[in-house]
Amino acid sequence: MKVLSSVVCLQFDRSIDKLGFQSKDLRGTIAGLYPNEILLHQHSEDGTVKYRYPLVQYKCIQRNCLLVGIGKAAKLISNLHLVGETIALPYEKYKILKKDIVFQEELYGTIKTIFPYSFLTPWLALNERNYEKYRRLSGQREKKELLAKILVGNIISMSKGLGYTVCEPIKANIINMKEVRTSLKRTPMLGFLGSFSVNFEIPDYFGLGKSVSRGFGTVVKVK
Repeated sequence: MKVLSSVVCLQFDRSIDKLGFQSKDLRGTIAGLYPNEILLHQHSEDGTVKYRYPLVQYKCIQRNCLLVGIGKAAKLISNLHLVGETIALPYEKYKILKKDIVFQEELYGTIKTIFPYSFLTPWLALNERNYEKYRRLSGQREKKELLAKILVGNIISMSKGLGYTVCEPIKANIINMKEVRTSLKRTPMLGFLGSFSVNFEIPDYFGLGKSVSRGFGTVVKVK
């Protein structure tokens, strides 16, 4: 199937030269400007969290702040009146001077060829259960096999959220992957950066794994 998405890159009154800002800060500020837009923060009117694949994802990549909207959220984020707004990131406040918007309609789903991808931001692959299983493995081959299975599960979960039925086996291979230390809600987490290949079309800047709305697990196709 084809999926419509938009990528909005925000330009500020000056360069962000601090390393302390994170995607969660961008998410909290933008969602706070539009509390009634459920897609921006995934909370219902009663305050409960809507657990589904996030159609709005916030990314801070190499000091660039991006909003990614998928499906019905593509036009939503492109139409947000953000120019002139001030957002608070750690240490300082920044005024939005401009937003660059790129719309893309790309194929999504299983394919007969294998494509390589890389993670631009840490992939949170492990939950409590498979974290212990991962730690008990001593060999790199076994760890890669476990991560490949988790990756397939992430793709299936993403597909359910996007209304796509996976009818053919997904075959994933971890090309290279290194452990990185990160944090989620002030809790230390083990993440992964590296590359993988899979017989599946994934549009650039879509997220895989846990907390993709906060920018984790952002993938791009290796050209």
